[in-house]
Amino acid sequence: MIKKVLISQPKPSSDKSPYYRIQESQDVDIVFRPFFKVEPLTAKEFRQQKVNILDYTAVVFTSRHAIDHFFTLAKEMRITIPEDMKYFCMIETIALYIQKYIQYRKRKVFFGTTGKIDDLIPTMLKHKTEKFLVPLSSVHNDDIKNLLDAKKLNHTECVMYRTVSNDFTEEEKAQFDYDLLAFFSPTGVKALLKNFPDFKQGDIRIGTFGAATAATVKEEGLRLDFEAPTQEYPSMSSALEAYLKSQKHKK
Repeated sequence: MIKKVLISQPKPSSDKSPYYRIQESQDVDIVFRPFFKVEPLTAKEFRQQKVNILDYTAVVFTSRHAIDHFFTLAKEMRITIPEDMKYFCMIETIALYIQKYIQYRKRKVFFGTTGKIDDLIPTMLKHKTEKFLVPLSSVHNDDIKNLLDAKKLNHTECVMYRTVSNDFTEEEKAQFDYDLLAFFSPTGVKALLKNFPDFKQGDIRIGTFGAATAATVKEEGLRLDFEAPTQEYPSMSSALEAYLKSQKHKK
């Protein structure tokens, strides 16, 4: 029986979050506790990479963190982002987040449907004359670089923020009694194992968002019980709700 769920993200700022509705409808206790912290690079640190933002005509965003740090760094460096800059986002939820910083226009904001970079490539190829900038975390692999290289797209990756483990206190470790863990990045999975080196999954269910997160769970020898995004469940909240319903039905 799943009674206590850990969402490895900060607590939603809005009380309209679907997680609160799930908590009531599925009679579970949902706790929000990030497994890692995202810290910005300073303008000085960013400049060391010798990347000039204004040399690029398009930006590829893989997360909301990337959006936050792109626009924050630009402001800190007193760079005015051109009106005609194009934005390519992994999925619609990331694309909509851009509204926090710019006026959303469909003619310059593009997004995929599965949350995988492969799904965004056909759209990028329609704009292959653009120079793409890809802001990333300090913790990343070369999957995106290799794929864009293979498609002969003009691109540059740069680090705009760093990801560090948000370590658990001894008290938190003692009270770690969750029935289900939801992860949103490979870093979160690795942070779990860093904090709990003797972690035994047993009956604990694991859900993931994103292909890289799912792959990391399997690589670490853990069991993956459900994942998002899928065509049917494009968000973690929808996938979680469906999984909880299916488990109740089994009972």
